[in-house]
Amino acid sequence: MTEEVNISGRRQRRLEKEQEQKAEPRKTSWVQIRMFPIWLRILLCIVLFAGAAAAGLMVGYGVLGDGTPKDALKWETYQHILDIKDGK
Repeated sequence: MTEEVNISGRRQRRLEKEQEQKAEPRKTSWVQIRMFPIWLRILLCIVLFAGAAAAGLMVGYGVLGDGTPKDALKWETYQHILDIKDGK
């Protein structure tokens, strides 16, 4: 019984495909037009990542720590941290 159902289903699909091929051919050419090119998307991701990192540094240094948020972006802050790490 199940073989008959499978065979008839296969035959039905085959008949449907043949009917579609006999019908008028459709010209479906779908082209995706992107609003932003790939290179712009990559650049935007890099810029957003850098902005999120800078915002996280400022929140961590200014809000969680006792410094001013703008000091988190200065090189002197990290030079001081490196000096402490190196034992100078």
